[in-house]
Amino acid sequence: MPANKNALIRYKTIDNCLRNPFRRWTLDDLVDACSEALYDCEGIRKGVSLRTVQGDLQMMRSDKLGYNAPIEVYDQKYYRYARPDYSIMQMPLSPNDLLVMQEAVDLLRELEDFEQFSEMSDVIGRLQDRLALGRNDRKPIIHFDSVPNLQGRRLLSPLYNYIAQRQTLKIAYQSFKSRRQSEFILCPHLLKEFRNRWFLFGSQAHTLQLYNLSLDRILSIEPVDVPFRDNPDFDLHFFDNVIGVSKDPGNVTRRITFWADSMQSRYIKTKPLHHTQRLLHENPDDRSCTFQIEVIINSELFSVFMSYGPGVRILSPRKAARYLREQFRQAVEHYDEALE
Repeated sequence: MPANKNALIRYKTIDNCLRNPFRRWTLDDLVDACSEALYDCEGIRKGVSLRTVQGDLQMMRSDKLGYNAPIEVYDQKYYRYARPDYSIMQMPLSPNDLLVMQEAVDLLRELEDFEQFSEMSDVIGRLQDRLALGRNDRKPIIHFDSVPNLQGRRLLSPLYNYIAQRQTLKIAYQSFKSRRQSEFILCPHLLKEFRNRWFLFGSQAHTLQLYNLSLDRILSIEPVDVPFRDNPDFDLHFFDNVIGVSKDPGNVTRRITFWADSMQSRYIKTKPLHHTQRLLHENPDDRSCTFQIEVIINSELFSVFMSYGPGVRILSPRKAARYLREQFRQAVEHYDEALE
């Protein structure tokens, strides 16, 4: 059972006492010190009992909390640490502790693009140094897929702040398909990452039309004095029926049925394309499978299916199947031209 806050205050108080070499501590002295500490920290006027402190000493001596404190009694009534340099606040980390902390530091480093977490950088750096000493500077065992110089990442921090402050923005934007830039007066709602690209979701201030803008195509942003408006069509469930980021509020969820050969079925079973995925049928002869998901049809959905090559085939809707067939046909033509 984890120690509660009052117990931790007592453990720390006893630790401070036993580390003090200029005073001899009896059990009664430790009781008085713990009672004063609880009053100072928590305003608890009821004193600590002798039995409670005896239990605390026993707990600190044990390995239940990992302390294994070398507490000894000398002259038959005084308490001290057998090792003067010991403290429960300087416990060595176990190999598992080091592993868990290292992975936590690796995760925190993924937030470095946000200046809101810049105050953590120094702390993370010091943790990294301490962990390197504790684990003999082992090589990282987790690698995150990222593009450090990706255009648009500089906008993450200001956009984060504007969203938090509910600040309406004027955004200059130029899509890959357009030769001219567009201007939006946008109420920003959310930043979303997909396949190493960041997207801003926001609503046109006057019409509430929803847009998602790729950060690497944003030319400039600046705050404007236009009232911020929430969009009732955009909430936490907006992405429940979507793969990727492309979606309009009016899009209808469709049932997508698809076949996968035995090899791809193994992967798709363990890593579903979507949380709605269901196995409809498994062929006992060739181990191929038929699956179903319920999502809107968008460009990211087709990209996912195309990434499986000939190992996956859409069965329905037929319009989606015909679209993918045309994409593969054009791809074959391009390869034919290149190999002629």
